[in-house]
Amino acid sequence: MTGFASPSARKAAPAAGTTPGVAQAPPPAVGAGTAGPRRTALLPTAALVLGALYCLLPVAWVLVAATKPGDALFSTFTFLPGTGLGDNVTDLTAYRDGIYWRWMLNSVLYAGLGAALSTAVSALAGYALAVHRFPGREAFFNVMLTGVLMPPVILAVPQYLLMAEAGLTGTYASVLLPLILSPYGVYLGRVYAEAAIPMELVEAGRMDGAGEWRIFLRIAVPILSPGLVTIFLFQFVAIWNNFLLPFIMLGDDEKFPMTVGLFTLLKQGASQPALYTLVITGALLAIAPLIALFLVIQRFWSLDLLSGAVKS
Repeated sequence: MTGFASPSARKAAPAAGTTPGVAQAPPPAVGAGTAGPRRTALLPTAALVLGALYCLLPVAWVLVAATKPGDALFSTFTFLPGTGLGDNVTDLTAYRDGIYWRWMLNSVLYAGLGAALSTAVSALAGYALAVHRFPGREAFFNVMLTGVLMPPVILAVPQYLLMAEAGLTGTYASVLLPLILSPYGVYLGRVYAEAAIPMELVEAGRMDGAGEWRIFLRIAVPILSPGLVTIFLFQFVAIWNNFLLPFIMLGDDEKFPMTVGLFTLLKQGASQPALYTLVITGALLAIAPLIALFLVIQRFWSLDLLSGAVKS
């Protein structure tokens, strides 16, 4: 009978997806060949864990030390928590009629306003360098990039002399003005603008009769918003942790930011050890605004805002 293969022919037929006449290797055993990659994957994981411990260990120490009363700070086990956090916060609030919270408000002013102004300047400069073509553009950008390589300590003294000539030393402006122009922020603004803003949209806006300022506000700013949020975050954290510039510019402790204020408390702790507890408690409270900022602005981060809007 035709149309049916014999059992021997069916047995000799090659499996689907194989080449006839070529010997086929047996299937690999379950789990074979996975030990090597799995073993090598442990190395970067271990490195990340060690890095996380290195970064989080000081934070854990501050968190534990802030719960101890002054007499137990150096007499008990380092990571043994106490029950005096509430009393420490009360003592910190009562110190010099709550000057710590004045330092906190000053830090919020310097970091918030300074980061907002710096982000605006970085957005304008980055957009102009990315979209417009003008003589000296690359030279200006390269000179701007050298500011990224300059340590702040080198710039602090010239900035102080400039502010002294203008009669602004000892004022809030002496701390805010040098922070407005951020070379790194301008660099990020240009890189992000070049990657995110299609020139087709800019040309379409010009053909519709929109001015450059309107194109920047209505087209560029919405597209650049994730990058601007990143620039704002970097600047806020940098200004919040800034110590050298306000330390040089300011002489009135009522205008100190929190970094300089806590430093003055730490110096006084050499003669009054009880102030060490206030310094540690103040350092712990100083972390809270940064954590709140991360939680608030993370929802503004998004990717591919303009994905699919322009077909090249």
